[in-house]
Amino acid sequence: MLKKLLAIVAFAFLVGACADEPPAAAPPPPPVRNFLVFFDFDKSTLTPRALDIVKEAARVAKAGQSAKVTCTGHTDTAGPASYNLALSLRRANTVKDALIREGVSATAIIVLGKGETQLLVATKDGVREPQNRRVEIVVQ
Repeated sequence: MLKKLLAIVAFAFLVGACADEPPAAAPPPPPVRNFLVFFDFDKSTLTPRALDIVKEAARVAKAGQSAKVTCTGHTDTAGPASYNLALSLRRANTVKDALIREGVSATAIIVLGKGETQLLVATKDGVREPQNRRVEIVVQ
């Protein structure tokens, strides 16, 4: 009798354990979107095309649940490295300001300046390369 009772309890326990659904998987991380905004030589003002790109980045950032936006400024190798570092920060801050005007929270935006240290197109020192004059916007 005791064996039958223990068998029934064990069976009920196993059935109950098997009936539990496995825990839900964690949601996948949000996709990362990259945008490139280009600048004229020695400028930190947005062209109309650059403003369109910033608006699209802002739309994507606002659509995310808790978007983090990184704006990384870059320059070409024309001019002194210290000047280019400051210029890259001005460019990144220009993009940040435009994103804020488009409704992205200032607290969600990180600004970095890389100057001429991470060229998109490798050049020698002193070369004006339009593709190196950019801000990379990363929306996570």
